Amino acid sequence: MSTRWGMTVPLGGVPLTDHAEVFAALTDAGFTDLWSSEVAGTDAFTPLTLAAAWQPRARLGTAIAPVFTRGPGLLAMTAAALAEAAPGRFQLGIGASSPVVVGDWNAADFTKPFARSRDMLRFLRAALAGELVDEEFETFRVRRFRLERPPATPPGLLLAALRPGMLRLAAAEADGVILNWLAATDVSRALSEAKSDRPGFDVVARIFVCPTQDAAYARTIGRRMIAAYLTVPAYAEFHRWLGREEGLGAMWAAWAAGDRRGALAAIPDEVVDELIVHGSPEECRDHVANYAEAGVKVPVMALVPTPELEKADPATRTQLLKRLGRA
Repeated sequence: MSTRWGMTVPLGGVPLTDHAEVFAALTDAGFTDLWSSEVAGTDAFTPLTLAAAWQPRARLGTAIAPVFTRGPGLLAMTAAALAEAAPGRFQLGIGASSPVVVGDWNAADFTKPFARSRDMLRFLRAALAGELVDEEFETFRVRRFRLERPPATPPGLLLAALRPGMLRLAAAEADGVILNWLAATDVSRALSEAKSDRPGFDVVARIFVCPTQDAAYARTIGRRMIAAYLTVPAYAEFHRWLGREEGLGAMWAAWAAGDRRGALAAIPDEVVDELIVHGSPEECRDHVANYAEAGVKVPVMALVPTPELEKADPATRTQLLKRLGRA
């Protein structure tokens, strides 16, 4: 069973200025890890910088910082600064992200995602160790870059991975792998490709948790999320590889035909229930524990908004986090 228990931050609906109380409540509830994401909300690093100052007990991680949206030097500097602010407590999770995030929103070319991820991983390994990097990588060229403030304790480098090629790259060259959008029953399949002899190799999984006993509400939200994410080509291929062609094939066909409403309706309840954890906080906590039993070392909850959460005052929110935690 995992001894680490994570939560995605910041929490929706709570201003960053109010997160000192949130971070304290999470650590008091038994959450050891605070992990950020980066899509179109906060960036991956600012919430963790606040957490580094406000909650010195917490381990911190990015899941993920995209490898296309910052230049190599800037990504190294940003990671080094956070590693200096939270020595020994920070892990840098990187990944390819998606064509929408990279191309449509950040005006970068989403080309050769495997090679770019590999190259950034190798560059960061050297740069964060304080080495001079002067090298022609396949996807970028770095000329005589050296960090002015290399961290005394370089952060562990984790790679987000879905299918076999990236999973094997994580096992071979990263300090851990970050999994996303999979059921607890899928973990063994993913880890069969991410076998690593690296000491302390971490397995992190981001798990969507909707803590409500209103199953109809949870499934409605879950269908919207599944349709938005699992129609992205990389995620669609991931779930074909996992064996969900039968469960998601009708959704993919409707989506490709431009029938968004039909795509939502085509997602079976059982697929939603596999991929979106819902129920009482205690039921959610026990379901997340299944991921740990399957081999995930750091299960990280990502709370899905519910009517209860949106209306919660700080005391009620703290009580909910305590019920989800492991203290």
